[in-house]
Amino acid sequence: MAEVVRFENVGLRYGLGPEVLQDITFGLEAGSFHFLIGPSGAGKSSLLRLMYLAHLPTRGLISLFGRDVSTLPHEQLPKIRRRIGVMFQDFRLLPHLTAFDNVALPLRVAGVRESEIRRHVEELLTWVALENHMDVRPPTMSGGQQQRVAIARAVIARPKILYADEPTGNVDDRIAARLMHLFEELNKLGTTVIIATHNEAMVRELGRPILKLNAGRLEIIPSNGTSLESSPDAEEAV
Repeated sequence: MAEVVRFENVGLRYGLGPEVLQDITFGLEAGSFHFLIGPSGAGKSSLLRLMYLAHLPTRGLISLFGRDVSTLPHEQLPKIRRRIGVMFQDFRLLPHLTAFDNVALPLRVAGVRESEIRRHVEELLTWVALENHMDVRPPTMSGGQQQRVAIARAVIARPKILYADEPTGNVDDRIAARLMHLFEELNKLGTTVIIATHNEAMVRELGRPILKLNAGRLEIIPSNGTSLESSPDAEEAV
């Protein structure tokens, strides 16, 4: 199956500081599902920023959808980004828009008809248990509610790639299970999913392949039905 993401010997540093990512090499096949784990400060957020083109690497090669991002014309970057859904850890909702309008934004940018937008947004906000908060603005919502709006916005356009940074960090177990089911259903439709998390129980339960970062270096742990408990690195995996 074709790769939608490819990193070759990628390094990243901010300014004149040391490299926060070193010699990162991996590929993600279309329709795959991976967890991204590692201790705080390991470089997970930096890796995600590279994958959704918020930063370019200091060195090495990154390809998205078979295109070298360093050679992409600037005017083509928005088109590439529209194929990627991102759920940020700090949510980045627009405070002056309602929950409904925040989630509808990707569809409106893509030129979808308003009748279709309303149907899809209402359905998705109901799925994340926010059917009674569609007209509420983010500043008056709880952290968990804002998180669910951010997730709905990230998945509403059925992106080819979805990056989610700690998507279950502010919700209870029932909502977390519902959100993970949403991600799995999106994955079954062909979306490549990468979830950064510290949730050890969730990683164990789903048994998906793991991208493990430690001190800026990457280790790939295949799923092959093996839980973290049976891995040599189990105690420090999350």
